[in-house]
Amino acid sequence: MSARLERDLLAAGQQVVRVPTKLMAQTRKSARSRGKSDPIDALAVARAVMRETDLPLATHDETSRELKLLTDRRDVLVAQRTSAINRLRWLVHELDPERAPAARSLDAAKHQQALRTWLDTQPGLVAELARAELTDIIRLTGEINTLAQRISARVHQVAPALLEIPGCAELTAAKIVGEAAGVTRFKSEAAFACHAAVAPIPVWSGNTAGQMRLSRSGNRQLNAALHRIALTQIRMTDSRGQAYYQRLQDAGKTKRAALRCLKRRLARTVFQALRTVHQPSSEHTQPAAACHRSYCSRSCLSG
Repeated sequence: MSARLERDLLAAGQQVVRVPTKLMAQTRKSARSRGKSDPIDALAVARAVMRETDLPLATHDETSRELKLLTDRRDVLVAQRTSAINRLRWLVHELDPERAPAARSLDAAKHQQALRTWLDTQPGLVAELARAELTDIIRLTGEINTLAQRISARVHQVAPALLEIPGCAELTAAKIVGEAAGVTRFKSEAAFACHAAVAPIPVWSGNTAGQMRLSRSGNRQLNAALHRIALTQIRMTDSRGQAYYQRLQDAGKTKRAALRCLKRRLARTVFQALRTVHQPSSEHTQPAAACHRSYCSRSCLSG
């Protein structure tokens, strides 16, 4: 219901602001009135928007919405295939423990065909169910590969600047564009880093001045994409990312702390690349895809 309301408000030309549920709850607790109801929640949301003037807007340009829908669909298919592979491996293990294939091998056609040939020689219900699972895996693999090709072609059209970043392949670039949901909604690269959960959070007082902790909120999909890029750059010989990572370790930082610093630096690079990807105009703005991992789908009007 809230997603449909958001779409209708956007279609009517209204500005929709997403208020995190935690912020709404904190505002409600600080009010003099007690209890919880729709009117109380609505008032808490309105007060939160008036107090916090830089909350994210619910917008999606056509490009980011398209890539988000495609990558989300691929993620669903990959999860389904993984479940089918796990079930198949148990069935094959029951037929012959020594024939159980490696989990990561069944996305390749040659391994699928080899297993199919062997299963066709096995009698009984277990073999029949195993063949059915393998058929599903082959079908899902075909759909996943088709989607990956479509995503790759689209990313090369709309986000070549992202692909120039070492370690950022097509699927990662598509995930970044889709989850960013229009980079122009971020007032700065620091706001983008906060949204991607790579900006450190201060937790100091008195003698602990300067102490920071890792952010556990934000968009975890964006965070995972930056994490993949960082790990790839660390493994790349003579890359700027590896040199920066090693320099931080030489300065006394732990591997984990150096990785966090590299991810924060990558957020700045990705933000700059995104600004060259797509500049949406108001007439091409579309409702946001129905995904609210970090923010409450309650919407309120501002202005």
